[in-house]
Amino acid sequence: MSTRTGRLTGTLCAFIALAALTPDPPALAQQSDDAPPHAKLFPPVDLGLLEAPDRDVWQKPDQIMDALGIADGSTVADIGAGAGWFTIRLARRVGPRGLVYAQDVQRQMLEAIRRRVAREGLQNVEVRLATGDDPNLPRGALDAVLVVDVYPEVEDRIAFLANLAAALAPNGRIGIVNYRPGDGGPGPVAAAGEGVRVAQEVVEADVAAAGLRVLARETFLPFQYLLVIGTP
Repeated sequence: MSTRTGRLTGTLCAFIALAALTPDPPALAQQSDDAPPHAKLFPPVDLGLLEAPDRDVWQKPDQIMDALGIADGSTVADIGAGAGWFTIRLARRVGPRGLVYAQDVQRQMLEAIRRRVAREGLQNVEVRLATGDDPNLPRGALDAVLVVDVYPEVEDRIAFLANLAAALAPNGRIGIVNYRPGDGGPGPVAAAGEGVRVAQEVVEADVAAAGLRVLARETFLPFQYLLVIGTP
């Protein structure tokens, strides 16, 4: 999950959400045995920071889903899903005829999503454990893939993009959302380390190198940019 450790508001609500979302000790132990921690990954103990009550206002999830053409019956993926903030919104949008793959490289994140999905009573979410640049998604099956604030964590970005593209159905789209460079808004501050914010032009160069193309550059987000990407 992303290094979004910046100035998110709603501290009290964040800690309440953290208590509900943090995985049980056995899940944490399993993850530490199976996969050594990655320095850039979002720490599971900070999951509550992603649940600020004003996030819906500035994240604009409905507009992001509209830009990707996500509708009732769509099959989509939430990459680096974390505690499932976007997963549940995607699941509601696609409805019972649709399917959401909630993917992450950390098992404890997926455990948190399972619990959240169960509480929400959703039956259209499937969790997927990814490894490295392999998203572990079915090939040629997805109408949309959403990558929110995860791109800075990716090691081999060209391979990552190519693997996401391989999972797309004809006319499928990839949406990449990143914080703009600088210290503005709720995202990570520069002191968090080099590369915690990736410039739009860097992503666009990666997209071209992966043999893909930018279909749209959306500017409606106050602190982030959205690139809509498709195959040639």
